[in-house]
Amino acid sequence: MQRPPLRQAKTIDNVFNSAYWHLSQQDFTIDEIRSKLERKTDNQQWIDTVLARLIEGGYLKQDVDFAVRYCELAFSNEIGSGAIKRKLQQRGIALADIESAIEHVMHAQNVDPFAMASAKLQSKFEHFGATSKEKVYSQMTTKGFSRAEIDHALAQHPQRDTLRSKLAIKADKADLAREIIKLFNKGKGKTLILQELKQRLIDVTDFEETVYQLSLSDDVDFYQSCKNELAKKRYNLADYKEKSKAYAYLSRKGFSSDEIKEAMVIDDE
Repeated sequence: MQRPPLRQAKTIDNVFNSAYWHLSQQDFTIDEIRSKLERKTDNQQWIDTVLARLIEGGYLKQDVDFAVRYCELAFSNEIGSGAIKRKLQQRGIALADIESAIEHVMHAQNVDPFAMASAKLQSKFEHFGATSKEKVYSQMTTKGFSRAEIDHALAQHPQRDTLRSKLAIKADKADLAREIIKLFNKGKGKTLILQELKQRLIDVTDFEETVYQLSLSDDVDFYQSCKNELAKKRYNLADYKEKSKAYAYLSRKGFSSDEIKEAMVIDDE
């Protein structure tokens, strides 16, 4: 939604009043106040005069001083340097001034980013029962901490061994038989199914027994599935090279040599 036009300043006092009003709400950078005043008037001489007097009177900070004050508040609220840099750059502060301010405040206040990350993590997460490893890293990164700082904080957390990835959490809820059937229906052989389940961190301790029970109930039939997958292709099995390609294709799909040989024998007939 487009903002309505402001009533334009008729005198320089109107420009001063506008600047004072904005600064009474919160601290702004020089560029931010300039931008706001440019909506009030197109008289650059008035704007420059107002800005100069505000700086002289201490109402408006130079960028370096603004950055230092911002860093002091941010660090006291356990905000990491990464978030400080992002926010101040968005507000028009030069990177050199930001880095200088961060270095100055960290030295003056003896800020230890690793200790701060650890304190932030423990205050935010007493335990990890309702979150995942990915979410923890995402939230801590948003707060301005580096990967190394987050790793250190996790190593110090008393509940660190309970933090699990989204994949592991999802794997805990998986039903082994149902997952096998899903992959079987996609034309995958037993070897490939086992490999994919392991990659997804699903417990495959009972894999062989589950496959056996599914085969007894006719929920899976890898011999027939192998034939079906071969039938989808147009390999000339009378040609040795084509037959080798077919064998390699079915092997990559996870079928056993017995399943592949039977599929090819029947196909030859």
